[in-house]
Amino acid sequence: MSDEPTKIAIACQGGGSHTAFTAGALQRLLPEIARPEYELVGFSGTSGGAICALLGWYGHVDPELAPAALLGEFWNDLKATTLTERLVNDFAVRLTELRTMGIGLPQYSPTQTPAGTMAQRELRSLLNRHVDFERVRSLSDTIRERRRTEGIVLPALLVSAIEVLTGDFRVFRGHEMTADTLLASAAEPGLFDAVDIDGGHYWDGLFSKNPPVRDFSTADDIPDPDEVWLIQINPSSRSNVPRSQAEIADRRNELSGNTALEQEVEFIEQVNEWVDAGYLPDRYTHTDVRRVRFDEELRWSTKLDRSPHLIDALFRTGRERADSFLADRPADARPTNYFEDP
Repeated sequence: MSDEPTKIAIACQGGGSHTAFTAGALQRLLPEIARPEYELVGFSGTSGGAICALLGWYGHVDPELAPAALLGEFWNDLKATTLTERLVNDFAVRLTELRTMGIGLPQYSPTQTPAGTMAQRELRSLLNRHVDFERVRSLSDTIRERRRTEGIVLPALLVSAIEVLTGDFRVFRGHEMTADTLLASAAEPGLFDAVDIDGGHYWDGLFSKNPPVRDFSTADDIPDPDEVWLIQINPSSRSNVPRSQAEIADRRNELSGNTALEQEVEFIEQVNEWVDAGYLPDRYTHTDVRRVRFDEELRWSTKLDRSPHLIDALFRTGRERADSFLADRPADARPTNYFEDP
């Protein structure tokens, strides 16, 4: 086994409030990756996963911050705790449940109701309270320059969205990061307006790369990872065939998110076959995709739920699944001094 550090990239699938699971998982994974046996080469994410990826990246690269604390503080602030917040949260969740059940309620575009605009404004404010985006861009520029001039491996940050008019995928990098970048990645049609950035109009990255994975192998300025640790929110399979309107809507949402994900993973698997067959230059390496799976069969409407009890439960589950993931990694995938103290 090589004595070289294992290069790791972390990819965070989108999933609204369910990505509190991602935040909990990152609280366990990032201290492990800080060990000298690893090199963290990048974070990627979409929608709520993009927010978690940003917070994890920011806390990891800024020496004045701690990623676990930053993730916890953001999600605590996101919880619906006041009476007004709880009432609005419960109303939004129940209304979504009724619509997925096929009950004939009036349908409104996000441009016809202030609810989506208000939610985006609140999320923008929350992001700006917890993230200094000017600092993020500065750190990213420094990382890019040190990688170019010194060859130092420091993590990149990738966030996906899709341009509404052209259908073009876009992956925003750390030096482009603003609160609007995150809002664009989380702008699910039907709930939120498209977000305008640089003359483009962007929707949720769910439709493009959920999350970006292949970019870790194709980007010239990111070392090919030995492993991608993929935090997957949507279950790959269900135990029963969906029958009701609500069950069909839930599964359709999951499959939509997973289709983009599996296309990314299939690309990595194809590259692996070519690498193993010797068809590609030496700069390409074999990359194993290892998944931290949520795999809970929750309703789609709960992706909008900011109830403290749900978010706390998702955090706990994320930490538990990450612990199991680390314990269950194949022995030949672990660094040579995996069981030694750093």
